[in-house]
Amino acid sequence: MSADKDVPTPMVRILPATSRIAILGHVTILNNWPNLSTFPPLLETGISGVFHLMHLGQTMTDLLDQLVHAALAEDVGGEDITTNATVPEGARCRAWLVSKQDGVLSGMRPFRLVFEVQGAACEHWQALPDGASVHKGVVVASFTGDTRAVLTAERTALNFIQHLSGIATLTAKYVAAVQGLACRVCDTRKTTPLLRNLEKQAVLHGGGANHRPSLFQGVLIKENHIAAAGGIVEAVKRARQAAHHLMRVEVEARSLEEFELAMGSGADVIMLDNMALDAMREAVERAKGTRILLEASGNVTLETIRAIAETGVDFISVGALTHSSPVYDMSLLIENA
Repeated sequence: MSADKDVPTPMVRILPATSRIAILGHVTILNNWPNLSTFPPLLETGISGVFHLMHLGQTMTDLLDQLVHAALAEDVGGEDITTNATVPEGARCRAWLVSKQDGVLSGMRPFRLVFEVQGAACEHWQALPDGASVHKGVVVASFTGDTRAVLTAERTALNFIQHLSGIATLTAKYVAAVQGLACRVCDTRKTTPLLRNLEKQAVLHGGGANHRPSLFQGVLIKENHIAAAGGIVEAVKRARQAAHHLMRVEVEARSLEEFELAMGSGADVIMLDNMALDAMREAVERAKGTRILLEASGNVTLETIRAIAETGVDFISVGALTHSSPVYDMSLLIENA
């Protein structure tokens, strides 16, 4: 079922215990849907092979285009009064995006798309790729375009690339902190609403790894789930019954006592939540010889991540990668063409 063209971008959610998808009041019943692969129109394979749930018939390009349109509408409003008053119609310029710090790039695609949507008619485009390590003073991108459109789109374009490059840069620092250890740095779902795919791509550009992108794409039993289900063992049992055989079940443990319950519950992954280093080391020792993977989580910082990784855990999830990354410092400079 597709929405009419004048309907806003649909919100998509999976209703628990049903095979039903609600899209802005339109409900599609999915019959005979035993697994994801039998319903490919709803899915697109993203980076790292992660499946992203999408509105029927839409692509990631469609969604990014809608996001950029919305961002420009928010910033421009009726018109850019200052630019239209001071810049002659039809004028063109040369533009340079200059890095003002060392770091890692991310967000070049939305950066360019903002200018295209605004009608800058960009030519002679040259840019470094996402994931590139750059130094202060380096020209990250250069192009020519309509001056009015370039100046009107400037702030929105910079907002995207500065935010995403900030995430990539911070991620690279966390990854460097655990270099040489068999431990991966992961993001979380603590992302900016509607920017999750871009922010998770930025984590990848910084050398990190993606945790589940949505509630639909993995089982992670947290303390409130455990409380509602009546305990760790019962929560994992119910999750096992609901999940298909290819889906891992992860459960949170806040102490070694809870860890023992989690190990005996049949969980595939155990999250060590805010455990002390000694407790983590003991958990790693107890898990040896099993197939259980261990994830450390909770108030991880650049100062503490190395010691956490040295306990032997397999993954460390860091919410700060997306919710507390500093904005990357860069500027857009122009001259008349």
